[in-house]
Amino acid sequence: MSDGIVFIDGKYVRPEEARMSIFDSGFVWGDVVYDVTSAWKRWIFKIDEHLERFHQSIEGFRLVSPYSVDEMRRIIAECVERAGLEDAYIKMQMTRGVIPSQTRDPRLGDCQFVAYATPYAWIWGEEKCRNGVNLYLSSIERVSSKAIDQRFKNYDRADLVQSRFEAYDHGCDDSLLCGPDGNLTEGPGYNVFIVRAGKVSTPDSNILEGITRRSVRELCETEGIPYEERKVHPDELNEAEEIFCSTTAGGVMPVTQLDSRLIGNGHKGILTSRIQELYWRRREEGWHGTRVEDVLNG
Repeated sequence: MSDGIVFIDGKYVRPEEARMSIFDSGFVWGDVVYDVTSAWKRWIFKIDEHLERFHQSIEGFRLVSPYSVDEMRRIIAECVERAGLEDAYIKMQMTRGVIPSQTRDPRLGDCQFVAYATPYAWIWGEEKCRNGVNLYLSSIERVSSKAIDQRFKNYDRADLVQSRFEAYDHGCDDSLLCGPDGNLTEGPGYNVFIVRAGKVSTPDSNILEGITRRSVRELCETEGIPYEERKVHPDELNEAEEIFCSTTAGGVMPVTQLDSRLIGNGHKGILTSRIQELYWRRREEGWHGTRVEDVLNG
């Protein structure tokens, strides 16, 4: 299987050949935005929604892209094509580039765009993503959206990384965080949902408004499953009949344990199973997908 293809400095190269300056602001300061989508059976999922959000992140961080959205669209499709992948994890990054050494003026950076396609990655491994994961409710507080707008996908992740270590220290697979107001927010790279009395609820603030999260909402609406976005208190996790998460790198993923305590009977719930099965069946059918060749030939 191919390790993937990287687009960097205007060229397509193998991952081991990709090089970036150690003085790049993305490396030195974490001054970078990114977005992630995937290809499944060569259908790139919601490519235009991901590019739109990426463009919003670029503007939100006051970066200047060297490529248009249409050019980036073709670049990521070309990465998948050159990598020869059916199922791919696709990432785009925009850094502020190298800022002259005698200043720290961010306006003087030479913004750099990097994209790559690698084999599809499951955030916790395929078995756990499909059948159930053990999450830990972290004591680490999610950074306030007043400080960093969570709608812009960025690498200011110290809170997320520390919460992960805390989860590992307690024998769990990953974490969930609360915000400054004490309400539930999200995990490191995924949104969270609770199910109670047949209704799906998910936090509505201090989160990245995930595109897979939007897909869950759409599936619930089309299937007549009650759905709401609202403030969710962490105590509701203990009252939930089912819990699941969503992300590009795993789709719809059951949570079967919280702090090593079983959720329900310790198996993925009926409603979670239904939404998960619908998500992957429709992905197989090309739901919200654009064929790689259609992008390249368009």
